Amino acid sequence: MSKSLRDRLLGLGTTPDRALPAGELGAPGEAGDAVALVGTDPLAGLTIATPFVRGPVAARAESAVDRLKRELHSKLVERLDLSALDALRADGKLEQQIRAAVLEFLRTEQAPLSAAERDEVIDEITWEVTGLGPIEPLTRDLSISDILVNGPHAVYVERGGQLELTDITFRDNAHLLAVIDRIVSRVGRRVDESSPMVDARLPDGSRVNAVIPPLALDGPVLSIRRFGATLGPADLVSNGAMTAEMLRFLAACVVSRLNILISGGTGSGKTTLLNALSAFIPDNERIVTIEDAAELRLQQQHVVRLETRPPNMEGRGEVLARDLVKNALRMRPDRIIIGEVRSAESLDMLQAMNTGHEGSLTTVHANTPRDALARLETMVLFAGTALPVRAVREQVAAALHLVVQVSRGSDGRRRVTSIAEVTTMEGDMVSMQEIFRFRRRGVSEDGTVQGSFEATGVRPQFAEAITTRGIALPADLFVIR
Repeated sequence: MSKSLRDRLLGLGTTPDRALPAGELGAPGEAGDAVALVGTDPLAGLTIATPFVRGPVAARAESAVDRLKRELHSKLVERLDLSALDALRADGKLEQQIRAAVLEFLRTEQAPLSAAERDEVIDEITWEVTGLGPIEPLTRDLSISDILVNGPHAVYVERGGQLELTDITFRDNAHLLAVIDRIVSRVGRRVDESSPMVDARLPDGSRVNAVIPPLALDGPVLSIRRFGATLGPADLVSNGAMTAEMLRFLAACVVSRLNILISGGTGSGKTTLLNALSAFIPDNERIVTIEDAAELRLQQQHVVRLETRPPNMEGRGEVLARDLVKNALRMRPDRIIIGEVRSAESLDMLQAMNTGHEGSLTTVHANTPRDALARLETMVLFAGTALPVRAVREQVAAALHLVVQVSRGSDGRRRVTSIAEVTTMEGDMVSMQEIFRFRRRGVSEDGTVQGSFEATGVRPQFAEAITTRGIALPADLFVIR
């Protein structure tokens, strides 16, 4: 509900919070307020935030507006056939029925609302019945990349890589739990005390993670990684994530059917880069994708999408990513794309790359290309095969051609910070050589990371394989400028 409507019904105004100057101590707020005490480090002379003790979050008193919406929602549940909502939505009649029911209720109650305010109430009730409740408008804001709900009374969003606290709240834990249950039930998942953690997705492909009590101590926690407009390869260059030369090199690697591992931290843009690079896969190839929560958006026509499945209430029926990788090998794939390797499926992925399924792509959480290879070794051990470390490293060196490292800087911008070739085994170590890199030189006064992309002067060993595919790379592509 907008502030203007609240003000009209409740006679309340809003007073912006006063920013505290550096060194000024703020008076403690009411129970549950997060007040940071600012002090000074006598050694470094830096202003720091002193940790504060988290108090209990006071439940928000139900206002007249909230009571009106709750009563409207209750009456709509009684009148509408909830099992037929999908059909009504497809026919475009859902909002029409909700509008008629709301108008009739408002006339009966003689609520003091204008036409514009009635439209706002109708929108919110529609979101409560079929959408995500109070956070539904956030999913329509293309500038928001993450929606983070820390209990019913704290909703954060990420814009441009920076977190912001919103004034959106849920009524209570039950209200937030109802929204979470609506999300996960649509994709055949469940969340309850016996299964208090769940991964799911929204219809637009946004990734959802939810944790509920007793694991979440301060109320249900909902995290939504949004997928707005898909960024194409040219968008990555225009946004400064890489140079045109780096993109041309990566495109040549994809077309030449090299196996590529994309490495990076959480929220660094691994999936975005994977989607962009997949645009260079020829349309005449059969692609099989394997994910925990389907979020890849491949543009090709011949794509088979597979998704893992958690166990049911009896603890049965679980399908792991490793099972899907094994099954994918029987589906005559030209390429296998794994959204992210997390466990024992890494061994089966390496085996597939080494047995004729070239051109595969996947992602992994790691801070550097070298760390990415070390994580693969560790995950192979999860398969329980007791392979010697050298044998695992030989598999990695033979299977992978390229590791692309992506990072999110302190300014919130995502960049490809390293493109490294996996060469051969030297002794007991996997040898790597960097082809391109982002050299960081500092931070400007406004917090923007300063630096430039550059070639290292190293020509990759697989350059000849790219040439034999009929792809001509510029002679000066790898020259240091």
